[in-house]
Amino acid sequence: MPRLGKDLRQYLRVEMLPNVWCPGCGHGNVARGIATALDELQLPLEQVVMVGGIGCSGRTPFYFNVSAMHTTHGRALTFATGIKLAKPDLTVIVTMGDGDAAAIGGNHFIHACRRNIDLTAIVYNNATYGMTGGQHAPTAPRGTRSSTTPRGSIEAPFDLVELALGAGATYVARTTTFDFDELPRRIAEAIRHPGFAVVEVLTQCPTFYGRSNGLGDATAMLDYERDQTVPVEQITKEDLVGKLPLGVFRQAEGAEYVREYAALCAASRGAP
Repeated sequence: MPRLGKDLRQYLRVEMLPNVWCPGCGHGNVARGIATALDELQLPLEQVVMVGGIGCSGRTPFYFNVSAMHTTHGRALTFATGIKLAKPDLTVIVTMGDGDAAAIGGNHFIHACRRNIDLTAIVYNNATYGMTGGQHAPTAPRGTRSSTTPRGSIEAPFDLVELALGAGATYVARTTTFDFDELPRRIAEAIRHPGFAVVEVLTQCPTFYGRSNGLGDATAMLDYERDQTVPVEQITKEDLVGKLPLGVFRQAEGAEYVREYAALCAASRGAP
């Protein structure tokens, strides 16, 4: 059978495959998007570091042929910050789940946005804690069911895009695993961006979220992603009812933390 698409195996640790994700999980689509972005950018792989937290998304760095770090829950951005400060020339990519980024790691997330440190944060948003049994996540819409909200959530969800914008991230985008061609483009843009870049990816979890909320199999959930989103360029108030906008919400220049810190250190060394 012919291979579909470009051969991306040089970016992967093929000996680690197949992956640990459930059949139909969208995380494989995100990993393919990262590999495609790396291929587009043609970065030297020895200059790339991937940092993962705890959760299904945190397994991603294991599959890439780059330096990788598996960190504690919610702390991926703090480890990544240390790496970037110690080795500013490295390209540092952080993979986090919505719980990892917005719940236990929420404070680290907003301060990384505020500092505008040159990291790429890819947040896999499947609205559930898939690794530990399908518990309610802070991005889950009101009324959705999970193992910890069997009668439906009564909480308003975090909007990760609005959170990142409010905290000061200089690149903020949202895409989905349904948008197969757009996903790697957004990741490549984020990696190129000289500041803190956030790409939220809406990704399907048929094992827990889909099953708990009657959304069907992985294919049906991809259709659900398509139907529940609208490009930000076409948005109206009517479009927003019950839907999420997709696209690039901010792409701006700003003082980058590592460069500012290096200048401060240089000035201090030269001080009398």
